[in-house]
Amino acid sequence: MGDSKEDQSNMKQTNKQGVHTSKLVLLALLTAMVATLAYFGGFIKIGGLASISLTLIPVVVGATLCGPYAGAFLGGVAAVMFFATPDAAFWLGLSVPGTIITVMVKGILCGLCAGLAYKLLEKYNRYLAVFVSAIVCPVVNTGIFLLGSLVFFMDTVSGGAAAEGISVGMYLIVFFVGLNFLFELIVNIAVSPAIVRILDVAKKRTSK
Repeated sequence: MGDSKEDQSNMKQTNKQGVHTSKLVLLALLTAMVATLAYFGGFIKIGGLASISLTLIPVVVGATLCGPYAGAFLGGVAAVMFFATPDAAFWLGLSVPGTIITVMVKGILCGLCAGLAYKLLEKYNRYLAVFVSAIVCPVVNTGIFLLGSLVFFMDTVSGGAAAEGISVGMYLIVFFVGLNFLFELIVNIAVSPAIVRILDVAKKRTSK
C-alpha cells in the first residue's frame, strides 16, 4: 500500500515536471515568434502612424496557455523589440522617456490583462474566455498607447489636430491609430477558435 502511494506521488511529480517543461518549451517558441513578428511588423502599416501588431496573436496564445505572467513577459518582449523597428526613431524623437514608458507599459499590460481575462472566465466558459482574451489584448494595447500619446506627446497631437482642423480625439484615431486597431481586433477575434483548438490539443497531451 505504501509503495502504491509512493508510486502515485512520484507519478504526479513527474507529470507536474512534464507540464512545467512543456510550458517552458512553448514559452520559448512563442518568445521567438513574438520577437520575429514584432520586428517585421514594424515595417507594416495600413494607415496612421502605428504599425500592425501581429505579435498580439502569440501573446494571447501564451497568456491563455501559460498564464497571465507569461502573457506579460511576451508582451514585454514585443515592447523591447519595438525599439529595433523604424517606428522607434520617430517616437523617441518626440520623447525618449515617454516612448519607453508607453511602449513597455502597453506591451506588458496587454499580455497580463489578456491572461487575467482568460483565467477569470475559463471556469465559466472556455470559448468565451478565449474570445474575451483576444479582444482585451488589442483594446488594452491601443488604449494605453492613446493614453500615453495624450500624456507624453500632447504638443504633437494638439499641433497636428489644429493643422488638420479636427479635434484631438479624432486626430488620435485617424493619424495615430488608423485602421491598425481594427485590423488587430478582427485578426485576434478570427484566430480565437484556433487558440481554443490549441488549448484542446495541449490539454490532451498533458493529460496522457
